[in-house]
Amino acid sequence: MPVAATPNIVLVLADNLGWGELGCYGGGSLRGAPTPRIDALAGEGLRFLNFNVESDCVPTRSALMTGRHPIRTGALQSVPAGLPQGIHPSEITLPQLLSAKGYATALFGKWHLGDRPGRFPHDRGFDTWYGISRTTNESLFTESIGFDPAVVDIPYVEAGDRGGPAQRVAPYDLEMRRRIDGDLTRMGCEFMAAQAKADKPFFLYVPLTQLHFPTLPNRDFAGRTGAGDFADSMVEMDHRVGQLVDAVEAQGLARDTVFIFASDNGPEFRRPWRGTAGPWTGTYHTAMEGALRVPLIVRWPGRVTPGVTNEMAHVTDLFTTLATLAGAQVPQDRAIDGLNLLPFLTGQSERSPREGFPYYIKEQLRALKWRNWKMHLLWETEPNTGVVHLEVPYLFNVVQDPKEETDVNSLQGWVRGPMRRMQMAFESSFLEHPRVPPGAPDDWKPPRR
Repeated sequence: MPVAATPNIVLVLADNLGWGELGCYGGGSLRGAPTPRIDALAGEGLRFLNFNVESDCVPTRSALMTGRHPIRTGALQSVPAGLPQGIHPSEITLPQLLSAKGYATALFGKWHLGDRPGRFPHDRGFDTWYGISRTTNESLFTESIGFDPAVVDIPYVEAGDRGGPAQRVAPYDLEMRRRIDGDLTRMGCEFMAAQAKADKPFFLYVPLTQLHFPTLPNRDFAGRTGAGDFADSMVEMDHRVGQLVDAVEAQGLARDTVFIFASDNGPEFRRPWRGTAGPWTGTYHTAMEGALRVPLIVRWPGRVTPGVTNEMAHVTDLFTTLATLAGAQVPQDRAIDGLNLLPFLTGQSERSPREGFPYYIKEQLRALKWRNWKMHLLWETEPNTGVVHLEVPYLFNVVQDPKEETDVNSLQGWVRGPMRRMQMAFESSFLEHPRVPPGAPDDWKPPRR
């Protein structure tokens, strides 16, 4: 059976899922939470060991949707409701590119890139969406001590269709927090069935809410593992991914569908919801490998050979790769950081085109990663414990030393040259392509040069 010229794309993004949680990444039953469906997906696809993201939810999702590091887009962090946040209207998003190529586009899940007209998902390229425009910890608001709805917006699950307004569906409280991933998955399956019937290529983006705190499972999964809410939520997430895989199979679309599973950042650091990054040190909100590296699985039967790779990839690369896959051209009027992984994924190239990248947390350049090495300019192993400005940067070989414990400046210091040149090239691009300021109003335009 031939492969479709414009394959469908299903992109499932877990929230705060660390590298070491899934069975196929060394966790699973070891963590009290077997993940057989995602493990099976990994066995059928290409499992990345060196997939890198940004520091937390908003910057990674911005990088995914725009192919640009968030230091360029101004989408640096989560901010409270009603304030300018997310990606500026001037940014060109992945669903916009795919929609222009005839794809039906839908988002069911966590957007976190804008919560007002002009910045909702259905204003940014999605035909339809349902989910939360901000984040899951807001589900704690209405049961928090002293909560005052007169001064703080009650969080809502929302929905919208292209060309129409956003609608409030239901308060996003703790009970809805338990239910929402089941709803998102059901809607995703229904969307795929409808597009299969219409014989139209589709882009389905399902950014699940698990395992973000408060990590509470659906009532159907509560107590399933005997290892607590976190493990029960892991088992639920595995089940939801399996439902989406089954829907692809049920519609006979497996060979015509690229199915991608990934996480937005490293594990949660807050207890009792703390996760694990497996062999790596650190959590999200740091520049340690435990923050950068997360799971990535790509399944495309007949095109992507199953296996395991330690080749480097970055979340911005998904933008460029998927746009190219759909026959779209990435924007030429701005700096695009994502690289095209298609030749590597399909076996035309033995190596990933990605050699390195700069790593920012908000406005600070914290580290540079290049080939087997990581250079820390600032040092913080746990969030909010104090950033140390290093007179002499730390240099680690993360193949020889995955926990970043032994500085190799003396023995392998030659790599600082190419790393600094990479940094200079990146920073010099700001002159040609000015950065969008954080919180920029919708009518902001880059200054004339």
